[in-house]
Amino acid sequence: MKKNIHPDYVEATVTCACGNTFKTKSTKKDINVEVCSACHPFYTGTQNNTTRKGQVDKFNKKYGFDK
Repeated sequence: MKKNIHPDYVEATVTCACGNTFKTKSTKKDINVEVCSACHPFYTGTQNNTTRKGQVDKFNKKYGFDK
């Protein structure tokens, strides 16, 4: 690697909109995010699959794929 052309790699604090914070490494000192693993529905297990199932049933009914 060439010297003196790369940004500094420092410890960064990531702050989520839900209030969760954690440390990581980045070229920025502070990072703000809207969704993290502590509040995302997929990771917390609160994901609602009924709406997706309803869309599939609606499609099958519309095109005659229902049994």
